[in-house]
Amino acid sequence: MRTIDLDSLEIFRAVVSEGGIIRAASKLNRVQSNVTTRIKQLEERLGLQLFRRQGRALVLSPEGELLLSYTQRLFRLADEAESELRTGKPIGVFRIGSLESTAGSRLAPILSKFHRQYPAVVVELVTGTTGALVQRVTNFEIEAAFVSEPFTAPGLNKLKVFDEELVLITAKDFAPVTRPADLSGATLIAFANGCSYRKRLEEWLGGSGVMPARTMEFGSYQAMIACVAAGTGFALVPRSLLVALRSASDVRQHEVPARVRRNHTHLVWHGTASTALTRLQEIVQELPKG
Repeated sequence: MRTIDLDSLEIFRAVVSEGGIIRAASKLNRVQSNVTTRIKQLEERLGLQLFRRQGRALVLSPEGELLLSYTQRLFRLADEAESELRTGKPIGVFRIGSLESTAGSRLAPILSKFHRQYPAVVVELVTGTTGALVQRVTNFEIEAAFVSEPFTAPGLNKLKVFDEELVLITAKDFAPVTRPADLSGATLIAFANGCSYRKRLEEWLGGSGVMPARTMEFGSYQAMIACVAAGTGFALVPRSLLVALRSASDVRQHEVPARVRRNHTHLVWHGTASTALTRLQEIVQELPKG
């Protein structure tokens, strides 16, 4: 039997967004005791504590954080259902994730077209590594994400959207790289663990018993490419990103084996695609994959 109703979730969401019972009661035009009672009833029905008190403030418990992610999803679906029935067009907030390289080289025309066609949708884009993005989709923190091979996403749907060519880059005066041993003693420049390009490069090096002298982790491709150009180390990046950033002439490019070079970007999502996600998929599939 269902123990949660949308009215209770609306009260719960208001307490979270307003930062407490008093402001939530004012926003909902309810008396404070009613809001307090409804929250307690919700906790009793679930058998969980949704809030914890820190001083005079209420903060979400881990269980409350999980319920909030589902609450946001349920209300988005409710708004979407009403909009779809009335207009056939998506509305509301559409949260998606992307690799930074994909965001920098691929998404601008896609999101621009999406915005022109569906101006009532507010797109919130977050970037991260493939591992982090897959986890956020799994946890319903974002609705979908553009991620790169290799990745493991049990329970998620996926759609191949782009073909990428990866290229090894070094400073211009670096000797030609034709095998992993040519990089022995050099510094690997990459994103944090969870980056699929880093994993692919480390597997190629490790297959020949080569380990980087050290690894420097960065949070942006601009910083990575600048350090490579300055002679700090080497990195593996999509060729399309070098073109988009106009950085191809700043570094030396080395071809790597096809098993490393050829890569695919996928769109992953959880469960049935929303109207907004379906429309995004349609736009993506109209574009060339290369």
